[in-house]
Amino acid sequence: MPKIVFIPQNKEITVESGTNLLKAADQAGLYVEGDCAGKGTCGKCKVKIVKGDGGNPTKAEQKHLSEKELSEGWILSCQKKAKEDLTIEVPVQKAAYLRKTTLAGGVEDMEADPMVEKIAVKLSRPAVKDQTADLERLLQQLEREDLSVELRELSKLPGMLRDNNYSVTAAIIGKRIISIEPGDTSDQLYGIAFDIGTTTIMGSLLDLQKAEVIAVAAATNPQNIYGADVISRINYASEGEDELKMLQKKVIEAANEIISDLLKQTKVAKDRVYEIVAVGNTTMSHLFMGVDPTYLAPAPFIPAYSRALEVEASELNLTINPAGRVIFLPNIAGYVGSDTLGVILATEMDQNSSDCAAIDIGTNGELVLAANGRLMACSTAAGPAFEGAQIKQGMRASAGAVEAVQYIDNDFKISTIDDAPARGICGSGLIDAAAALVDAGLINATGKLINPEENPDQVPEKFKTRLKQAEGGMEFILVSGGDSESGEDIVLSQSDLRELQLAKGAIYAGLKILLKEAELKENDLDKILLAGAFGNYVRKESALTIGLLPQLSPEKIVAVGNAAGDGSRMALASKKVRERAFGLPEIVEHLELSTRQDFQEIFVDALKFGQ
Repeated sequence: MPKIVFIPQNKEITVESGTNLLKAADQAGLYVEGDCAGKGTCGKCKVKIVKGDGGNPTKAEQKHLSEKELSEGWILSCQKKAKEDLTIEVPVQKAAYLRKTTLAGGVEDMEADPMVEKIAVKLSRPAVKDQTADLERLLQQLEREDLSVELRELSKLPGMLRDNNYSVTAAIIGKRIISIEPGDTSDQLYGIAFDIGTTTIMGSLLDLQKAEVIAVAAATNPQNIYGADVISRINYASEGEDELKMLQKKVIEAANEIISDLLKQTKVAKDRVYEIVAVGNTTMSHLFMGVDPTYLAPAPFIPAYSRALEVEASELNLTINPAGRVIFLPNIAGYVGSDTLGVILATEMDQNSSDCAAIDIGTNGELVLAANGRLMACSTAAGPAFEGAQIKQGMRASAGAVEAVQYIDNDFKISTIDDAPARGICGSGLIDAAAALVDAGLINATGKLINPEENPDQVPEKFKTRLKQAEGGMEFILVSGGDSESGEDIVLSQSDLRELQLAKGAIYAGLKILLKEAELKENDLDKILLAGAFGNYVRKESALTIGLLPQLSPEKIVAVGNAAGDGSRMALASKKVRERAFGLPEIVEHLELSTRQDFQEIFVDALKFGQ
């Protein structure tokens, strides 16, 4: 069996002959970006063979890798199988998810009213005249004789009482004692809130007595090697029980890594974490719980469940108190999940009287409108362009990504994350670049780049060399090869602009449908809330320029950070908020856009740059 050594991480594994190298890296616990589920169409899973024979380049590698890269040993890991010992260099990237942790904990003054209760008691010693059983003695002291107890806790109760001078603490959820601990541990009460995203998983550790976030951690969702979007993952899960279990295993392992990180940061013992509250889109909810999502993909998009699910942590192999509870908040519809419900909770759209829209921009664009006493929601298949996927040189928001482009003083000003040499372009940079090209007059209303040979008078002389004809159409050079990390030009292509048009058109058309249903005009909106990390980093002016959002005053457009995660934290901290969450699916009206002819008509019109 071939031995694969990954550097500079110094990971070594032995694999079956013929193992795909993308899967081998995953087995070694290494993240290699790949958005196309190993089909060779995205060109993102680049690694370098340092020792061994990579064989002849495939058609996909010839398309996505330059001659220089091929000559240096770069390959697409999804295109190669291990047939002999190999040493492979995996590029070290600053994790894209780290920026998202800065958006955590945005809700101030959360209500501290947790579901978990801890009570410290001192029991009287048994005697010949008082032969009350240990459990009954405990329940009497708690003044809660209706409580049941976990068998694992009951089995250790006799010894614990006698070893600790009959001083113990009971952790109680509802009518069940889930943990009995020696001494007085009533000041140690913790829970974790998760936002299970298609791209990124984020966890927050809360001190439940104070309703305070004391640590935040995140990780890339390792299911990415099975595809960047939920449809790819649903299709993989539908192949069989083993595939479904693999997807669940990946997300649970990532959650446990986050838990370990949170506990390491704070020195909190895992047995003192008693609850997890999670949100995510409906597909992520199913995969996290290990429930078959197959019938979410075809119409009529039916989930296996929509209500909140509650299970013991041990059932999911999550490394908190084994009797701790895991609650995944309810979903609203097949493609409007509990993450959207979290946005509603955090922004209090269900309690405000203003006409307000919230947009969580991602692979799926979820939209909510609060107007005229109604709450309406829909989802649009925006595609992964906003995450940098399906973009020629797209990447996630990590070091070296072009994140900002402005057309100032008749020139383009370009910024990269961490001011590192350019490696590609992320979602905010994509929107900025398109808006800058519109401002410069280099894109027409249909989204087509101006060809300087066909329209020489429309292109200033200094930009003519930056517009070039390529195999797939015109391209604009954002960063020249001399200033990029790879030595290759970083470009925005005509196909990139087409992907952006499809994504932004879907979002805008979805909002127009909601407004139409509420009998409102765009300028009737008091506010548009942009949720999620992407919404926090995108420039409002650029979003308005390309027609992603209606033409409102920029002051009416407000970034609200990771509102889905904020909602999960609020529901973890407060019984009252959780009750609100459980009731929201009954009052949110879901609009299914795929069945509406008017959506298709509005969508076509929304493809234009500038509205």
